[in-house]
Formats: sequence, C-alpha cells, structure tokens
Amino acid sequence: MNPYEDGAFKLFFLDVGLLGARTQLSANTLLRVNRIFQEFKGALTEQYVQQQLRAECGFSPGYWISESLRAELDFLFQFDTEIVPIEVKAEINLQAKSLMSYCRKFMPKLAVRSSMHEYYRQEISVGEQHTTTLIDLPLYAISTIRQECAEALADRRNQSS
Repeated sequence: MNPYEDGAFKLFFLDVGLLGARTQLSANTLLRVNRIFQEFKGALTEQYVQQQLRAECGFSPGYWISESLRAELDFLFQFDTEIVPIEVKAEINLQAKSLMSYCRKFMPKLAVRSSMHEYYRQEISVGEQHTTTLIDLPLYAISTIRQECAEALADRRNQSS
C-alpha cells in the first residue's frame, strides 16, 4: 500500500494502443480531429503520460483531488524526498488551475506541467515566503522527467547556498 493513497483513483490501460482499441473509434476520427476526438484527447494524453511514467521512469504515480472536489491533479510521484505534482494538457494550454491550487496548499519544491508547449523552467510564487520550480515539459519529453527534476532540485540547492 502506498502511503500517499487516500482512496481516490483513476483507471488506466497498460498501453495507449489498448485504450484506443477499447474505445472502438475509427482511425479517421483520430486523424481528422473531429469533435468526438476533442473530448477523448485528454484521456488519451493522460494515458500516454501515465505509461511513460511507469515504463520509462519507473514511477508509480498517484492522483490528487481536493477536499472540495473542485481541483484535481493528473499525477503525483515521489522523487527523492519530494512529492512532485504533474498537470497534463493535450494542447498548448498553459492554464493549470488545479496545479496552482495544489502548489498553494502544499508548497512543493517542484511541479511539472506537460503539454504541447515548448520546454521552459521558471520559479513561481505560491506563498509569501515560498517558490516552486515549475517545469513545462513537452509531452514528447516526459521520459526525461527524472533528469529534469534532479537538475531543478540541484539548481534550487545551489541558489540557496
């Protein structure tokens, strides 16, 4: 039993191809990017990230939902002594209200937003005396998350000394 589990869960397939096959959507639906695909794109993207976190990075990601049920994070994983939240977006959309809500509440040292946006790393203020390093990691590079987190933590240590 994972000590960070609290009963909230999401179901995932072992492979993104299995999810695609299970939906029984035609290849044309996916290639033509119609309205049906728009609604499915988020689930497909989360499935891809979950698969990469498990298979490529060796993480067993968790899931967080606020007590008010108004905010949810796609994934959490433990890196070193840190719990790192991840928000996944299927497009370039950089709004991540749930991620910011989590950061204001728990003040993690690191947070990751993965989308079609380019790589970017910045410090964001999440409390009067606290900043979080936010890593914008492109979806295609999610398998580098372990290295990115290590570098960001090392940079934080170097800046504070």
